[in-house]
Amino acid sequence: MLLFAVATLLAAIAACVQGTVGFGLALTSAPLLALLDPAFVPVPLLVASLPVSLAALVRERQHADVHGVLSAFAGRVPGTALGALAVAALPVLLLHVSIGVLVLLGVAVSLWAPRFEPTRRVLVGAGVISGVTGTIAAIGGPPIALVYQHATGPTLRATLALYFSAGTVLSLAALWLTGSFGHHEAVLSAVLVPGTVVGFLASGSVLRIVDAGRLRPLVLGAAVVSAIVLLVTALL
Repeated sequence: MLLFAVATLLAAIAACVQGTVGFGLALTSAPLLALLDPAFVPVPLLVASLPVSLAALVRERQHADVHGVLSAFAGRVPGTALGALAVAALPVLLLHVSIGVLVLLGVAVSLWAPRFEPTRRVLVGAGVISGVTGTIAAIGGPPIALVYQHATGPTLRATLALYFSAGTVLSLAALWLTGSFGHHEAVLSAVLVPGTVVGFLASGSVLRIVDAGRLRPLVLGAAVVSAIVLLVTALL
């Protein structure tokens, strides 16, 4: 019971982060959940993240950049294939360290680069990177979030929610077809879902504070944390 209580708490905190910033659920919870039970990742975490993404999309649906998501997915498909090839050909340690450094460089460049718009070309490129990083290390959010870092809070969260909802459904379908979604994963999913629902509801109380000029620093900070977590877990 203690294990389930800790897992629920972790899921709630991670869902609150994603409900506020737009991404970060997996990176803030996956390493610790895997320590509790490796089977928590990826299927139960994906299942538990889906209500958060759908609820975030419903909450701010009128702000979602549908065309932007379509452009990003046009890049995600080949990016996913490239990521799968990289996993098969290169050492995991090298890949994870490279992605961690890449995300940190992306944050550094965005701090100094002039403001830019999420054009179709930029979104396709971010989608490719997201597909690669998501397939290799399950951190597909930062590349898209960095593209939308200058957008309003509702636009950022709703667009990422749409992007994650579609991507999660595809991932779960693939895992189910490959036999990776069994009874044990279903039980662990049921443990995490209440926590993610509570965490998402809690995020609503801080949106006004975050959207008052504090969202971009949080987006960049979350991207940095995700890169550091990846580097630390890869090197330990």
